[in-house]
This record gives sequence, structure tokens and C-alpha cells, in this order.
Amino acid sequence: MPHPTSARPPSQQPALLTVTGDCLIAADFRPRARSRPPGPYRRLLSTPGARAFTVGNLLARMPMGMFSVSAVVMIAGTRGSYALAGAVTATGLAATALVAPWIARLVDRHGQARVAVPATLLAALGSLALVLCVRYDAPAWTLFAAYAATATTPNTGGMARARWAHLLGGDSAALHTANSFEQAADELCYMLGPVLAALLCTAWFPEAGTLVGVTLLVAGMLLFTAQRSTEPPARPRPTAKAPLRAPGVPPLLAVCLATGGVFGAMEVVTIAFADAQGHRAAAGVVLALQAAGSCAAGLLYGALKPAGPAEHRLPWCVAAMTVLLTLPLLAASLTGSLPLLALTLLVAGMATAPTMVTTMTLVQHRTPEGRLNEGMTLAVTGLLGGIACGSATGGWMVEHASPAAAYGIPVTAAATALLLTLLPPRRTV
Repeated sequence: MPHPTSARPPSQQPALLTVTGDCLIAADFRPRARSRPPGPYRRLLSTPGARAFTVGNLLARMPMGMFSVSAVVMIAGTRGSYALAGAVTATGLAATALVAPWIARLVDRHGQARVAVPATLLAALGSLALVLCVRYDAPAWTLFAAYAATATTPNTGGMARARWAHLLGGDSAALHTANSFEQAADELCYMLGPVLAALLCTAWFPEAGTLVGVTLLVAGMLLFTAQRSTEPPARPRPTAKAPLRAPGVPPLLAVCLATGGVFGAMEVVTIAFADAQGHRAAAGVVLALQAAGSCAAGLLYGALKPAGPAEHRLPWCVAAMTVLLTLPLLAASLTGSLPLLALTLLVAGMATAPTMVTTMTLVQHRTPEGRLNEGMTLAVTGLLGGIACGSATGGWMVEHASPAAAYGIPVTAAATALLLTLLPPRRTV
């Protein structure tokens, strides 16, 4: 017969003993301790309101990996010129580099919801205008004007990072995990975006990638900005100095400019290389492998506790990126094999996320209070400026040399970024 339970707490009660036939049965109903504590990303996403704004932000961020690839495939396929396609995307990115800091300043002063939604709608109209110009064979200058009109697209990644900084306060470990998560999200979008864009443009019609991208951008931004509980407070009259004048920020922007050259050149050159091999539709998959390597490395980097200050880690990250980027150059030049190139891009991408996470951490540390979105947008602006230069240079190199030789441009850009990180810091008076 079972023994009656005592008034002791469940964790201190003994096992229940009973006899059935010739068998002695012991039943232990004491609660079990958890096998292990939740990981850093589970704790991060358990922050109240975090999952809701993350879903909307990911939807709005997905098109950033689609628009440029869609434009290159769409323009090169209808006009027969990679140089024109690269120049058009470079113009749009250059316009974004000029307009984005202004949009970010408005976001800091008036709030994300009040500024981001109308800015997104204006950018969507620019993308639709580009589709119409390509569809109806408008003059080449209209392509530049339409793509430049997309420059009002808000910095969705910067707004998400600003929300994390607002929610996490001064928790540096959690903020490191959040920055790594956001960088992995960027890479996820760059991984899936080119594949989706190339698939839509080749399987359906050339304008399909841009149209789907516009739909995702608008829907995601509306969902993201609807989460008002996690939105950082607006600062109508900031008292801090502009981030561009803050000590240590200009050198970081120069590093971002050179790093952007890696991304811009790699995208155009890889599309051209796959096209030269007779596999244009595979270009998105090849680019996705590079982003996959970066995404995996970013998640691992965020789960680990970084050693030493970010200022000391950045040169090592950029040096690793420079060395690994020589692998695609060797694969393209010596073998001409697209599968081998894809494998080397996967490996080369593993140094990208740690470099960007460390750079963004330094930007957050050095940006004055109340102007965080503007500071991070300046970093993204530097990246976009570098992407524009790399895209145009890559397109020119492809047509005047060869796609294989053009893989030397990302290596040169990464080496330039490495030299910039090794320069001694300027002394402030």
C-alpha cells in the first residue's frame, strides 16, 4: 500500500514504493532540474517584444539581397551590358550613401514609425519605376534616375540594432550577441535573397525579382514599425555632436568603405563568371554559399565570449578576410571551375561576419548618445559607397579583362581595409 505523502516540498520527498505481484516498483515524482541553461540566442529572443520586431525586420531586410542582383540580371538580360547594369546599381548605391544619413537623422529625431514608413513607400515607387523603364525600353538615363529614387530606403538593420541597444541597456555581453545575431540576419538575407532573385528573374520574367522585393519591403516595414513598445524614444533636439565628428568614427567609416568594395565587386564578378560558364541561374546559389559561410561564422562568433577589446580584434578579423579572399581568385584563375569557386566562396565568407560584428560594435561604442541610428547608418553608408565603387569597378574589369581576373578586386579592397585598421589612431586635442 502506498505511503501517504508528507508536507515536505516535492524536491525533498522520497521515491514512492509499491508492490505489484512479485515486483517492487519505485516511482520518483520529484521534479528534474533542467539539463542546461538556455543559450545566448534563446535568452536574447526571450526579451519582451524582441521576436515580433525581428520577424518584421527580417521581412523588410530580405530585399536588400534581392534588389541589386535583380537589377543586374534584369538590365544585363535586356540591354546586354554588364557595365551598364553595374553602373546603374552603383548609382543607386551612391545615392543611398548620400540620402541614408539624412533619413537616419530624421529617424533619431522623430521616431522610427513616423519616418520609416513614408521613406519606404518612396523607395518602392522608385523600384516600380525601374521595372517600367526596363519593361518599355526607356532611355538608359531613366534607369539611373529610377534606381537613384530608391535611396530613401531606411536602414532596417540599423533600426533593429538601435532597438537592441535600447532594450539591453549596458549589458555588453548581450549586446555582442545581438550584434552577431543581426549580422547573421544580414548574411541570411544575402544568402537567400540572391537565390530568390535569380530564380524569380530566370524562371518567371526579368522583373519578377524586383516586384517581389518591393512587396516584402513594404509588408515587413509595416509590421516592424507597428511594434511600438520596443521603439527607442525620439530625440527631437539632440545635444550630442554629430557621429561624423566623434573621435574614432571617421577611420571606421574608411574601413567600411573598403570592406564594401569587397561585397560590390564580388557580386557583379560572380554573376559574370557564372554567366561566362553558361550557368547564369546558378549565380544566386554561388553567392548564397558565401553568405552561408558568413552567417554560420556570425552565429558562432556571437555565442562565444570575445577576447580583448574590439579595437584589437578588428585587424585580425580583416587580415583573415584578406587571406581567405585569395582562394576565389586562385580557383577562378587556375581552374575556371564554378563548383570549386562556390566552395572557396563558402570558406572566404567565414571571415566576413566577425569583421562586420566587430566594426559595428566599435561604431556603437564611439557614437554619441541619442544618435545611434545615425552613427550606424553612416557605417552602412560607407559600406554602400564601397559597394558602389566595387560594383562599377567589377563590371568594368569583367568587360575589359575577364571575370577570373576581376576577382583580384575584392582582394585589393580587403587589403586596403587591413592597412586602414593598422594605421595609428589620431590624437585628439
